[in-house]
Amino acid sequence: MIVTLIFLAVLIGGMVIGMPIAHALILTGVALMWHLDFFDSQLLAQNLQAGFDNFPLLAVPFFILAGELMNAGGLSRRIIDLARAFVGHIQGGLGYVAIGAAVLLASMSGSAIADTAALATILLPMMRDQQYPPSYSAGLLASGGIIAPIIPPSMPFVIYGVTTNTSISKLFLSGVVPGLMMGIFLIAAWWFIARRNRLPSMPRVVWADRLKALVQSFWAMMMPVIILGGLKGGIFTPTEAAVVAAVYALFVSMFVYRQLTWARLYEVFLAAGKTTAIVMFLCGAATVTAYMITLADLPNMLAESFSGLMGNPVWFMALMMIFLLVVGTAMDLTPTILIFGPVCAPLAVKAGIDPVYFGFMFIFVGCIGLITPPVGTVQNVVAGVGRIRMETVIRGTTPFLLMYVLLLILFIIFPQIVTAPLAWMH
Repeated sequence: MIVTLIFLAVLIGGMVIGMPIAHALILTGVALMWHLDFFDSQLLAQNLQAGFDNFPLLAVPFFILAGELMNAGGLSRRIIDLARAFVGHIQGGLGYVAIGAAVLLASMSGSAIADTAALATILLPMMRDQQYPPSYSAGLLASGGIIAPIIPPSMPFVIYGVTTNTSISKLFLSGVVPGLMMGIFLIAAWWFIARRNRLPSMPRVVWADRLKALVQSFWAMMMPVIILGGLKGGIFTPTEAAVVAAVYALFVSMFVYRQLTWARLYEVFLAAGKTTAIVMFLCGAATVTAYMITLADLPNMLAESFSGLMGNPVWFMALMMIFLLVVGTAMDLTPTILIFGPVCAPLAVKAGIDPVYFGFMFIFVGCIGLITPPVGTVQNVVAGVGRIRMETVIRGTTPFLLMYVLLLILFIIFPQIVTAPLAWMH
């Protein structure tokens, strides 16, 4: 019990006083070392370095780079143009364009922030011109952006897999069907909003222009085909898939679409490098804490606390998801994975829950946290890009958030929605 209190008090206390999360994690590890009378600065440095000296984690910088290249090289815009050509003429058509583009972009980058920024930059001005309600427009774009970490390739799945020693390939495959269901649930919510607010539609695009948009987006559309096909066929690992994605995005951006210049390439690499540095330092800091959590036997202590629920996986999952939802309101997805993944995953195994299913649920709930106040990382992206008040974005996100909560309940009650397609696809 004392170990748990030290862990929570130091971690939360550090964040409350404004300490960067990575520093708070290192301080938590040091505090646990002192408590266990096990302090060793060399061991601290070794674990910090081991946290990012990890082959599967090489996928992270390459997926980040692929997302940056897609946005700078015109791949994202062509995906949005394709969706607009086919569904823009429906009432509230730009909303359906946003959902369709979100699903397609999710199969390429795996980053909620990158996808949301691309969608908001291109579609928010168009929605504003069409007199769409700013709140619902911003809320839909934020809600669509969080599909990115669910449909493979997914950067959070890579980090979770490395942190908890769960199969990354299986985690990738677990997100395909639920990710598509997220899109369907958003369509249902937007259909109701579009009818109630009598939203306008865009002129119907003739088939000649649709075929033109399809041809222009061909190279962008091939990216998820290559990645998923290679993973499913065993041609390359998730880490190698990230490299393929980055190289492919670079080739298409520079030599096919020719929208990325050599001068702009430096900016793209610099932005990807900065983001990678933040994520990797977090991974290293979390490894320090995870090592001490293991030594302190914290998962087994918590398992004893949850012993009454260990025999009922559904109730255990429900309680765990509520806990992670609360955490998600105050913490970004990557720190949530790094801090609570090593603690929660062993508990789930002890409760008889499939580790891949639990991993998917962990990430799904963490994604919901990206559109819940007060932090709402993805909501902040939309508010910043569109220069919209945060309160407006939060209000517009509510109906879509409720749809995701309904989907979460379905996944808890019927885990087969996640596990059955996984067995079929693997």
